[in-house]
Amino acid sequence: MLTNTDITELTDWRRELHRFPEVSGEESETAARVTAALALTKPEQIVTNLGGHGVAAIYNGKAPGETVLFRAELDALPIEELGQPTYRSTIPGHGHMCGHDGHMTILMALARLIGRHRPATGRVILLFQPAEENGAGAAQVIADPRYPQIKPDWAFALHNMPGLPFGHATLRPGTMMCASQGLRVHLTGKTAHASMPETGTSPVHAVARLIPALLALGPGGALTADFRMVTITHSRVGEPAFGISPGYAELWAKLRTREDAPMAALYVEAVALAATEAARDGLHVEFLTQDGFAATVNDADAITQLTRALDALNIPHDDLNLPMRGSEDFGRFGEPGTRMAMMFLGAGEKHPQLHHPDYDFPDALIPLGARIFHKVMTDLLG
Repeated sequence: MLTNTDITELTDWRRELHRFPEVSGEESETAARVTAALALTKPEQIVTNLGGHGVAAIYNGKAPGETVLFRAELDALPIEELGQPTYRSTIPGHGHMCGHDGHMTILMALARLIGRHRPATGRVILLFQPAEENGAGAAQVIADPRYPQIKPDWAFALHNMPGLPFGHATLRPGTMMCASQGLRVHLTGKTAHASMPETGTSPVHAVARLIPALLALGPGGALTADFRMVTITHSRVGEPAFGISPGYAELWAKLRTREDAPMAALYVEAVALAATEAARDGLHVEFLTQDGFAATVNDADAITQLTRALDALNIPHDDLNLPMRGSEDFGRFGEPGTRMAMMFLGAGEKHPQLHHPDYDFPDALIPLGARIFHKVMTDLLG
């Protein structure tokens, strides 16, 4: 069990992480802090720079057996923190507004427990994954040539969730969170004097037609298997000048489907639509994809392990309001041979929402999250 000293030290460590947030792909100092803290728990091996700045600690059980992985995220968000905790972010424009500092601390609490008592069988992998927020990190970790040495039989993760009662879990087998894909459309024409726009090639009309047309491709609605949603997240036309008819525009859209398979069709339709509108006005069009997330699909056996642990710990749980429209990078770990499950753990019904500038991770979730993961580990490995 975690001692009062553990909880005090872990809380202080979480708040130190909170003070120095690093966004996706830039988590070098966070990874260094994680590596130093893990070393104190004496794992058999620490793998660093995994898929970028990722860190994985390997703990061997007393006898051969299965490999169980627990994941947390290293990265923060490009959001200015407006809350005023004594440990508020010291990095302008960056903040841990999603609680990844707390998720890392839950894994570090688990590391302390494993460091004192190894499981009877198998191996435990504690993975601190980079670049979750932009959807790149899990794929980079899996593509790392060292990943096969830690590829798990079971993989688990949790995410704190404001709006749920504190300590209340929600989870389900099957689709937990949606697939999504960021699409950037670049339209290039020719600038002209604002008094003679007919002498140039402006993308204004194409953008005006594209926005409602793209939105119509994905109107949202109920999260049935054929759910599709398109959200326009950013647009820019020309330069901020009154004397120039623009010759360039950029439009960002986030495509979203409940399952992975329909995403390909939605993407093809969105690209074809943009290409048609560009050709109509004599514009050159280019496309760029980023922030791609696979659907998070929970394995039924892995969910059974999580619910068994929750029941043993008397933690209430249900499957209400699932699946969710949001996306999570963890879904990529559910590749063949790995039984994967993710759950949400309530941060409080009135807690500021994720990505809100006043959000801060509730420290009281640290021991609770660690207890859940530790129970899953002992149930599987002894």
